[in-house]
Amino acid sequence: MKNTSYVTQLALAGVIVMLLLTGWKPQAPATTVARAATEAACSTGRTVQVSGAAVINVTPDRARIQLGVQSNGPRPDAVQEENRRQIQQVIQAVRALGVEAKDIATDYYFVYPVYQDYSDLSIKGYRIDNTVSITLKDVNLVDDVILAAIKVGANEVQDVQFDTSELRKDRDQAGEQATIAAQEKARALGQAAGAQAGCVLSINENTWSTYYGSWRGGRETTMWAQNVIQNAPAQGEAVSDEESPISLGQIAVRAEVSASFSLE
Repeated sequence: MKNTSYVTQLALAGVIVMLLLTGWKPQAPATTVARAATEAACSTGRTVQVSGAAVINVTPDRARIQLGVQSNGPRPDAVQEENRRQIQQVIQAVRALGVEAKDIATDYYFVYPVYQDYSDLSIKGYRIDNTVSITLKDVNLVDDVILAAIKVGANEVQDVQFDTSELRKDRDQAGEQATIAAQEKARALGQAAGAQAGCVLSINENTWSTYYGSWRGGRETTMWAQNVIQNAPAQGEAVSDEESPISLGQIAVRAEVSASFSLE
């Protein structure tokens, strides 16, 4: 038994020596080999940095209105009572149009004295600014809400903003288009330099949205500087010019990416 064990050990030692002499090495797992090959292909030492941007134009389907009541009078308690009565009338008028209570919130409430003039500290009265923010899930109600509020005492319309309930989806779409634009630019620059764009070494994204068609006039023009402009289909039923003084325009959901590619 001892002789057999000794012979076996000698045989195994001989096999190991032969494998070492022939240059045999343990095989790495397939995933490790693939990763090493990818890293080697991307580590060329030559890169190209590019940016790409895209805009998705969508029709807004939500609106946010800021309106309120400004009240003035010689006595603060009387001003407060009058302001409270009028703002409640405004809220009730908006609720009567089907707007839920959770979509109406006080935006700010200021009470401050009114002086005789800038150089005199004598107080001649008090003023209260009470503004509510109203979120509309139906953009067709924008002009109805404003008119109803004004009829019952609202005397300030601070702002009207439009947005979309599909912002995440539109941002993702814009980001995809911007990435494709960056990749195409990298290929074009690489070919012009006698090389070929390879692996993506890094990529960063920025997204934002801009309303085109301001309530108070003026239009943004930054969309013309983009690589890709795409109009998404309208969601729901838009307000026509014949039905309402509100022209919705479009929301420009813009994405921009900066990326670095290897050059082969």
